Amino acid sequence: MLLMSKRSDSWLALVQAVANVEIELGRLLQEQHGFGLSDYRALEVLSRSANSELRMQELAAYLQLNQSSVSRMVERLERGGLTIRDLCPDDKRGVYTVLTEKGRTRLEAARPDYEKALDEVSGKHRSSGALSAVFNAASDLPLKFDPALSQPSTGSSAADGEV
Repeated sequence: MLLMSKRSDSWLALVQAVANVEIELGRLLQEQHGFGLSDYRALEVLSRSANSELRMQELAAYLQLNQSSVSRMVERLERGGLTIRDLCPDDKRGVYTVLTEKGRTRLEAARPDYEKALDEVSGKHRSSGALSAVFNAASDLPLKFDPALSQPSTGSSAADGEV
């Protein structure tokens, strides 16, 4: 039997707890609002960005998705009228994703259900201790949307499955 360190065991417990919360949040959003967790996060990030728009590379960085996954997601959001694409005026090769009013309305309708579900499912999984400690620690962290803090992933991501 392979023995893992306490740190490794703790990390695995945390990853499992977060994955369980993510699955339940994704299910709720799909059932009640017709879009997945990555879609919700994209709309949320766009709503918090200057002029409700981001370059595709920035959106990929924020969501920790690769370029291909973000392109497919943005196409899906566009088909639903939740976002539009716009060319960068300074660089015609640059493409922005812009939140539409319909997208903002759908996000605002989903947000209370997301928050309620987050409270419920995180409470259900807090008994693991790992998630409770993370929520407590994270409550003191500032929420930043800074593309310099992360780089778009080049490989597949766990969230790619929903895209």
